[in-house]
Amino acid sequence: MFQHRSTTTLLSLVVFLFLMAEPRRVGGAGSPSPRPAPEDAILFSRWLVNQSSYGVLATLDPLGLPFGNVMSFSDGGKGIPYFYLTTLLDPTGAYALRRPRASLTLSEYPLGFCTETNEPQWPVCAKITLSGRLRILAPNSREGVFAQDALFRDHPQLAGWPTQPERGFHFFKLVVDQIFLVNLMAPARYPNVKDYIRYNNL
Repeated sequence: MFQHRSTTTLLSLVVFLFLMAEPRRVGGAGSPSPRPAPEDAILFSRWLVNQSSYGVLATLDPLGLPFGNVMSFSDGGKGIPYFYLTTLLDPTGAYALRRPRASLTLSEYPLGFCTETNEPQWPVCAKITLSGRLRILAPNSREGVFAQDALFRDHPQLAGWPTQPERGFHFFKLVVDQIFLVNLMAPARYPNVKDYIRYNNL
């Protein structure tokens, strides 16, 4: 009896350590992808956005002060962040209606690839900020339906939230106009947005 419990405990510990050491994919569309070469800024940027499922979405409050909020998102495999925000119950959506400028910041740390340093601020533990404007998508538009499908697939819990716009829930997209990337022991890089959007080999 005691030996059986000891064997079970040891097996559970081995499984736990394996799961902790295995790089994890938190979200995004499609199958998990291996970490690309950090020198390829476009591919790495698309990979990091696609593999992430949440980040800090920063908007501007009525005084023009930055306000950061943790938000779920999906890029649907296109590199464009889509959000399901309420303009009545949470400040981020309301702020976006008045001042659409926003930025989404992501870290590679939650994906489990920063085990060598175990420090999110270390330059080789990648981080990216996508800046642009938040735009509401028409509910029945082609892109609105695409955003809904992508978000509800990657975040099933969101599917149970209200879908009626009159209750303040809307699908948003971040129209990206600048990308800030740090993933090397080197100064930040600013990948070309058009090349980033056009990339389709992920």
